Amino acid sequence: MTTNLKPKTKDILKQIPFLDLKSQQQRIKNQIEKAIKRVLDHGKYIMGPEVFELEEKLSSYSNVKNVITCSSGTDALMMVLMAKDVGPGDAIFLPSFTYTATPEVVAILGATPIFVDVIKSTYNIDPNSLNNSLNLAKIKGLKPKGIIAVDLFGQPADYNNLEKIANQNNLWILADAAQSYGGEFFKKKVGKLAHATATSFFPAKPLGCYGDGGAIFTDNNELADVLRSIRVHGKGQHKYDNIRVGLNARLDTVQAAILLEKMKIFDSELKERQKCADYYDKYLGNFVEIPKIIKGAKSAWAQYTIQLPNKNVREILIKELKKVGIPTMIYYEKPLHLQIAYEKFPRSNCLEVSEEISEKVLSLPLNLKYSSYIIDKFSEAFKIVNRSS
Repeated sequence: MTTNLKPKTKDILKQIPFLDLKSQQQRIKNQIEKAIKRVLDHGKYIMGPEVFELEEKLSSYSNVKNVITCSSGTDALMMVLMAKDVGPGDAIFLPSFTYTATPEVVAILGATPIFVDVIKSTYNIDPNSLNNSLNLAKIKGLKPKGIIAVDLFGQPADYNNLEKIANQNNLWILADAAQSYGGEFFKKKVGKLAHATATSFFPAKPLGCYGDGGAIFTDNNELADVLRSIRVHGKGQHKYDNIRVGLNARLDTVQAAILLEKMKIFDSELKERQKCADYYDKYLGNFVEIPKIIKGAKSAWAQYTIQLPNKNVREILIKELKKVGIPTMIYYEKPLHLQIAYEKFPRSNCLEVSEEISEKVLSLPLNLKYSSYIIDKFSEAFKIVNRSS
């Protein structure tokens, strides 16, 4: 296979970023600078007009009635749980194979996160493990209240099956779409798939700003009103009319202005990510276990994550790829139920998939420009790995 790169290999060693935000910024640098200048000119740095314009754009994009922007993806999760009166004695079900932001908001509110296993081929929450965990909550004397479904690496979870379980047990679903905004499930955009959806605009996300930011999506008008209140210290008619305990969780106007410009190129970037993922699928499937996309789903490809035979192979491969300028990341090295912070919380009897894949997963740069070079060097590195193992 020939590389599609003009630079020589010795030059590439310094060029491949895991996430190429610099090139993206260069593409829209003038527009970004003008957008920031507009905010500086009008001086409405908190809850300025760009914030509400962004909410309208996001609402239209996802075909959702209400979008409430906020200060981070973590705060987005927290705000929904606060609006649902989650607290001590409540059980919230969530996957163990994800980032700590998902369970920490549950624990902060005094509720109990119950860790559930994931499906090996998709990395998303396993409905069978979820059913087993419901019985565990009742044994522990907890009230099952909600499910946080994490759309890991960009692919929406199986909301059809999750919704059946939720309805049977009088639960609501909060979609943790920190990595999946831009994805779809049976023609519905992420943001439209659950009772409420929380996303993140952290710079590394498919749609990211240049700092922290987040948003909540819901078709429920009553929930939206409560969320808008929580966002500004639990305000009522005005900021000195406090009708509930809330947060300081507003999105900065400058970040909203940046996101408005990024939304203009968002669909084209999603297409580039899909092309790169398709290319990886075509060639990496000969070497490793590649991601599986479930029927009806369209991934936003926050990460392209493969599975290797074992931890030893992974370590050797990482070193070999690093030698030729290809960075890699491990998401996640240890499932949450094995983390010190969460060892006191209940979990399903068997979380073997989460434990197994944590020793096998490896994420590669999603960069179409360098994709053939990455595949060439990956195949060479894998031969070295096979000789070493």
